[in-house]
Amino acid sequence: MFAKQEYVTRREKLKELLGDGLVLFLGNDESGINFKHNTYPYRQDSSFIYFFGLQIPGLNAIMDLDENKEIVFGDNLSIDDIVFTGPIESLEEQAQKVGVHVVNPANSLEGYVGDAIAKGRQIHYLPPYRPEHVLKLSELFKLSATEVSKKISTNLIKAVVKLRSIKSTAEIEEIEKAVNTTVEMQYKAMEIAEAGMTEADLFGAVQNIAMANGNNTSFPSIVTIDGQILHNHYRGNLLKEGDMVLCDCGAENFSGYAGDLTRTFPVNMTFSVKQKEIYDIVYSSYKTAVGMLKPNQLFRNVHLAACKDIVVGLMELGLMKGDADKAVEAGAHTLFFQCGLGHMMGLDVHDMENLGEQYVGYTNEIQQSKDFGFKSLRLGRALEEGMVLTVEPGIYFIPELIELRKSENKYFEFVNYDKLEEYKSFGGIRVEDDFLITKNGSRLLGAKLPTTSMEIEDFRISKTRL
Repeated sequence: MFAKQEYVTRREKLKELLGDGLVLFLGNDESGINFKHNTYPYRQDSSFIYFFGLQIPGLNAIMDLDENKEIVFGDNLSIDDIVFTGPIESLEEQAQKVGVHVVNPANSLEGYVGDAIAKGRQIHYLPPYRPEHVLKLSELFKLSATEVSKKISTNLIKAVVKLRSIKSTAEIEEIEKAVNTTVEMQYKAMEIAEAGMTEADLFGAVQNIAMANGNNTSFPSIVTIDGQILHNHYRGNLLKEGDMVLCDCGAENFSGYAGDLTRTFPVNMTFSVKQKEIYDIVYSSYKTAVGMLKPNQLFRNVHLAACKDIVVGLMELGLMKGDADKAVEAGAHTLFFQCGLGHMMGLDVHDMENLGEQYVGYTNEIQQSKDFGFKSLRLGRALEEGMVLTVEPGIYFIPELIELRKSENKYFEFVNYDKLEEYKSFGGIRVEDDFLITKNGSRLLGAKLPTTSMEIEDFRISKTRL
């Protein structure tokens, strides 16, 4: 929890952006795994954390802009609860710490909202992403589940995105703590990986650091020798000589802020010739992208420059041919780089993705493409000072995709499919770091990890000598 003024200022800014009406924020409830009292790890809604800071199940909140009221709706623990949880501060005491002076019983929310509806007042709420939120809104507003989604407030979405996109000094400190824990996770994976281990062995070691230093991971860690599978959560493979490990992981602080880093390294102490060649192309693309980060720069253009760098590198290896600009324009690079270059990061590892990428990563002037290889580019808009984002280029040899494009007679002008046969079992490589956009450029967040192929090899070799 931050200082009281941080939350007060956030709510004041939201009032200025919206002007009037009533703003409803739904907190998250606990959710049972297989019965009511055996619950998943609790995670509060990120926008609720941002404006109210209270990470307690069963809360909701209202900002009544017309009457200048801020109310938290929730109940204090009963003696039956305290027997299991131990004593905690009252809800009223905790609300005071974030500058909210009115706490009403949980069951009084329906009456407050119902009265506002009866008076024809405007009520703003964000898109629900949990089934229980849909049900709660359906009951409060007497709407069907389909109608609930149609009544979301675009004005509230845009206001929340405007505020949450720019990180305060306090937020940056929390993000950097999460990133530094993530750095430890990456070092551990690179330190202990060896032939004969399973992916699950590495996953457990990485997960342990996150839970020991923070709250949990910011997403399920990806630790795989099949790096060509972009979100691979299978962990049953045995590490073998000649394999590469792709480790994409992130820690989440108790405050809710995230880290997200990826490194790809050899199970052997050094990369093979082919592995090093592909890795160095990815790193070159990474450096090109990082060098372009600054305020007012369209991130879509950074993505395109990184794509071109990948194409140029693959041309030098004989895997691609022709004009690099035309190859990117035709989408030929998507045979190797199928996802977006990066995304914003903060209270969510893909920050505010539940609010809609068209609002978070794009504007009316900069629209998101629906084309393969671009529709997963979550950020295309102009960068602003105070934004935090990832840069994560990669090259992925996906046999099924290669065969499909070949059967469609696509990209023959730019791809040497015969040469590509040699790489169909190669796998994939990704490099990812987190950056803060500064006044004149950007700053790497967290302690530096080995990033070049030589740095990674040197680290792996040094650990075997200990």
